[in-house]
Amino acid sequence: MSEPVTVVGGGLAGCEAVYQLAKRGIPVRLHEMRPQRATEAHVTEGLAELVCSNSFRDDSLHTAVGVLKAEMRRMDSLIMRVADSVSVPAGSALAVDRVRFSEIVQAEIESTEGVEIVREEVEEIPTDGIRIIATGPLTSPSLSRALADLVGASHLYFYDAISPIVTTESIDFDVAFRKSRYGRGGGDDYVNCPLNKQQYESFVDEVLAAEAMPEKSFERCVYFDGCMPIEEIARRGRETLRFGPMKPVGLEHPETGELAHAVIQLRQDDTAGRLFSMVGFQTKMKFPEQRRVFRMIPGLENVEFVRLGSLHRNTFINSPKTLAQSLHVVGKKDLFVAGQLVGVEGYVESAATGLLCGMNAARRYEGRETIVPPPTTSLGSLVEYVTDRGRKNFQPMNANFGLFPPLPKRMRGREKKMAMAERALADLAAWLDESPPEDSRQVSGSSSF
Repeated sequence: MSEPVTVVGGGLAGCEAVYQLAKRGIPVRLHEMRPQRATEAHVTEGLAELVCSNSFRDDSLHTAVGVLKAEMRRMDSLIMRVADSVSVPAGSALAVDRVRFSEIVQAEIESTEGVEIVREEVEEIPTDGIRIIATGPLTSPSLSRALADLVGASHLYFYDAISPIVTTESIDFDVAFRKSRYGRGGGDDYVNCPLNKQQYESFVDEVLAAEAMPEKSFERCVYFDGCMPIEEIARRGRETLRFGPMKPVGLEHPETGELAHAVIQLRQDDTAGRLFSMVGFQTKMKFPEQRRVFRMIPGLENVEFVRLGSLHRNTFINSPKTLAQSLHVVGKKDLFVAGQLVGVEGYVESAATGLLCGMNAARRYEGRETIVPPPTTSLGSLVEYVTDRGRKNFQPMNANFGLFPPLPKRMRGREKKMAMAERALADLAAWLDESPPEDSRQVSGSSSF
């Protein structure tokens, strides 16, 4: 086969898929519509731009997303390699300098032999050769319609919210203090703004009263819990913020030992430490309202915002009814879907599906069977969830230990998590060594697909 593999979408999933194909010597044509056509959330023309948080979340093996990152590193993930190279302090999490991250990923893709980048919008599903659609949550209206026609059903969707970013020099450190929760990581990776009870109550009042961006009449607003706007959290009860993104536990003041009534945390957003993002403070408040309300926070009275919060539609397909476990469209073995379009939530999960699509598209190109990681792995368990034919009322999912098969021996807490992590990495290693093992799920030959 001489026709290049077509990848539509230059986000994390698309770039990862391109890399996995190109490193195997397979020609790739990557389509990215920016800058010809902008989106509601992107601000640059760069590939793999991080439009929400700069955090890839927890990096320890005590979390399923940490296990997923470890699996991706063992599978030679471009996204993980670059993320590791531009990491910034974030306690037990992996956070990156978002500008350098995008720059390096783009440089890698541009310099890779056999890769052609086409900067134009793709309005229809390509029909020739092997294709990967990885246009993400901000898929253009025309391609969304084409996808909807293809899968035979309307898209499901929810709203993804973005947290504000502020300059470090504008934070009042006479009030704010540096500390990681329970002293994790470097011990002082986060900036914390403490509120007493009166300040917290006043803040909640203003959050609830703030004017929000209007919803479009033709859209139904369905939020994913991991990206819930703070206004929606506050509407669930006056104490919900204090037990959510503003929880003070583990953040006693390093000098006085006092535990505040509530705390707002900020996380470093760039390598130089000039920018900090407000952790868990996604919002749909209008911009003037954000400036007014957030400047009520002790330590942020005169803060300079370099980016305010916003809200955008996140589109995904009904994967249990649409995709096989190798992430190709049922009945169309040469057409794969990757990233948030398949119903995974998070940077790491999106990139991981791009990695798997890249591997499987390469195998299809070479005339071999497609493969799926064991269900005991973080990636395998996530893929199994999003392609479960019996699932109803499908909603996006993060990697989590609840998706893993149970252990043969009953365990609890950290011991259980570490046992699941060790099993996942051992099973992944065996699967990769055997490439694939005899008992792996070679799904493309199944009559059900």
